[in-house]
Order: sequence, then structure tokens, then C-alpha cells
Amino acid sequence: MDFSIIQYSKFMTLLAMLLQNLKTLHMSLEDSIKWLGEVMAEIGPTHSQKSEDWNIFDVKQANAIIDYLKISLFQHYKLYEFMFFSAREEIVIGTEQVIEVVKSACSPFPNPLEEGISSDIYSTFIEPPTTLDTEMKGLDQEQSPEESQPETDTSNMDPLVGFTIEDVKSVLDQVTDDILISIQTEINEKLQIQEEAFNARIEKLKKA
Repeated sequence: MDFSIIQYSKFMTLLAMLLQNLKTLHMSLEDSIKWLGEVMAEIGPTHSQKSEDWNIFDVKQANAIIDYLKISLFQHYKLYEFMFFSAREEIVIGTEQVIEVVKSACSPFPNPLEEGISSDIYSTFIEPPTTLDTEMKGLDQEQSPEESQPETDTSNMDPLVGFTIEDVKSVLDQVTDDILISIQTEINEKLQIQEEAFNARIEKLKKA
């Protein structure tokens, strides 16, 4: 419509006030039409002796504005009422999750996955030796001076001289029992520690 800057300003103010009346005053469609007629009578064409500054819109422009409001705001008035007054269900587009971070790589907890290694390498090079292994190493060191005798003396001597089959079985049974008891005790301790850790995590999840 080739509006001037003042006409653009008046038109946008008019549209904003109509929406504001609907939103805050809960003005009905009939009341909005009456209010628009009163406002257009003030800013539209007039035959009174008012100054020309009040004649913002001519008849053609006023009719164009009314036609626009009719097909935009008034035709969809129920939709605007629903948008301003009806409660809508809030759509959840995000959620928060609590992630428990892996503890530091110290016994009895394993390394994180990105630092994971095979169990063979861990038990051979990283896991601290058990008490039984330490005692066995001590016995080997104590026996090492005796083993340093000339090879001529040990090569011709049977290490089982003086022992019967029952003695050998008895020694093997004793050593096997000691090893199994130590391993079983160590496994039970580790299982107990892991069970306590899992119970603590379950309690955290219940509280969350």
C-alpha cells in the first residue's frame, strides 16, 4: 500500500494492541471489532475540522487494513484464543542422567575400559604378588647357596634319595592345600570388596 514510516508505525501499533487486548483483557471477537472501529475512526479519514496530521490513512488504506485484519486475526480468532489461554502439554526434549565415573586404577578395582589389558598380563606384571609367592621366593633365595655347589656333585646325586613315594605325596598334598587355601582366601576377600562396592552403587541408584 506504499505506507509511509508513520503509517507503518501506526499499523504495527494497531496490530500489537489487538493482540494485547486479546491476551491480557480476554477481549471477545465482538469487542475487538468494536474497538477497531473506534480506533479507525480516530486515525482514519474524517470530514471534521481536525488538522491534517490526524488523517493518517485514507479510505482505501483503511479498507485494506480492515480486510487484512479480517482474513488474518479475526478469521482465526479462536486459534489465537487457544494459543493464549489453553494449557498445552510440555514436551520433554531433554533429560539428565547421572553417570558414575570409574574409580582410579587401584586394587581391587580394575582399570577403566580405555586402559584395559588382558587378565594374563595384569596377573603377571601388574597384580602384586601374594604372600605365598613372596615366601616361595624367600625359600629359593635361602636354598640358592646350596645350589651353587659344583655341578659334578649335584649332577650325580638324585634329589629324591632318602624319600619314599608316600613322603613325596605328603609334601605335594601339603603344598597344594596351602596354595589352594591362600587362593581361596584371596578370592573371597576380593568378592567381598566387590560386593560392598556393588551394594554402595545400588544404594546410590535407589536414592537417585
